[in-house]
Amino acid sequence: MPIKKKITTTSIKQFKVEDKRINDTEILGFHARISSTGRIFYYLFYRFEGKQVNYKLGNANDITPTQARDLAKAKAGEVAKGNDVQDIKKKVRQEAQRRKHIKLPTYLDERYLPFLLTRNPKTAHRIIKHLKSHFAFLMDKELDQITAWEIEKWRSERRQKGKAAATINDSVNTLKGALSRAVEWGLIDSHELSKVKTIKADNTRVRYLNDNEEKRLRHAIKERDWNIRLARRSANAHREVRNYEKYPSLDDVTFVDYVEPLILLAMNTGFRRGEMLSLEWSDVSFSERYVQVRGGNAKSKKGRIVPLNNEAYNALTSWREQNQTSRYLFEGKNGVPLKEVKKPWATVLDLAQIQGFNFHDLRHHFASKLVMAGVDLNTVRELLGHSDLKMTLRYAHLAPEHKAAAVNLIG
Repeated sequence: MPIKKKITTTSIKQFKVEDKRINDTEILGFHARISSTGRIFYYLFYRFEGKQVNYKLGNANDITPTQARDLAKAKAGEVAKGNDVQDIKKKVRQEAQRRKHIKLPTYLDERYLPFLLTRNPKTAHRIIKHLKSHFAFLMDKELDQITAWEIEKWRSERRQKGKAAATINDSVNTLKGALSRAVEWGLIDSHELSKVKTIKADNTRVRYLNDNEEKRLRHAIKERDWNIRLARRSANAHREVRNYEKYPSLDDVTFVDYVEPLILLAMNTGFRRGEMLSLEWSDVSFSERYVQVRGGNAKSKKGRIVPLNNEAYNALTSWREQNQTSRYLFEGKNGVPLKEVKKPWATVLDLAQIQGFNFHDLRHHFASKLVMAGVDLNTVRELLGHSDLKMTLRYAHLAPEHKAAAVNLIG
């Protein structure tokens, strides 16, 4: 007799070959089968115009019990509306055969993007762009030609370049999601990415600048500014000789561009890059000396107010004087927020000769200095916008010399 219980991650883990089948207790017709070799598949049984249909939802290696449940609900709803989902799947497969083999970029543009637009129009195009840029080497591949070995090789190369495990995992999971939809839609029978296991991310990694590195970073910022000023002077001297209109002088402004105020703000507030690039001048209170991060722009989706110390306040005051008509603190062309700061950041690090330090680590640097100054972890949590103190506890392990000094107080 088939087992009757809710199909969950736990029940699937406990599923044995001798059980053969689990009938879900909540969704009529939703069930899982296990083969003699231990492979598990999800199905939806339904009746349509007198015929019995067992619709395959997917392989347990490709989709989770929750995804299978959601898919079962969706397909049951379509059947209730008078659609034979099995027949639809068959036609989709026939269409795929007619079109021979679908290549990844064609699938992303013609199938996956329209689907994503129905889910979240704000992120749809960004997801497609992410896949095409990060997995450019797959863009001449057909969907069923993408192998786990290729992804493992790509992942290894990314790790050697110092990319964070969480970042790599996010990219791989995004590709997995796209291919799992192709499986659901019957475009391919399965994909190999289930073999690519998640890298265990070390969330305790905290990289901050020591005193010497911070001095070098600050010097590098000024050196970059000076090089840009010199380049502008040279360009204007060249144009003056030829009676060309000169570029605006950079000699009488505090900042040559957004880079220095952006870095100073990050070092003194702990803002995430995305939070800073989405800030508008209306979020800054110069009279009360604080910046408000709106909930919609925060990772935790909770707004917070961060006070401005003297360095951050002075930097923003000067930067505002140079950008009196802009809407955003850090604008790109056509009045839209900047999207990326990789190139100038890389230049600063190169000038400072600092290795293994990401822009996000400025956030760690801010937190570390607070902890080393004796600020309690809960206050640090509030300033960083962590929803859980567990994330902030990583900073409790900072700077062994400070802990040693504390112990020596009673030595």
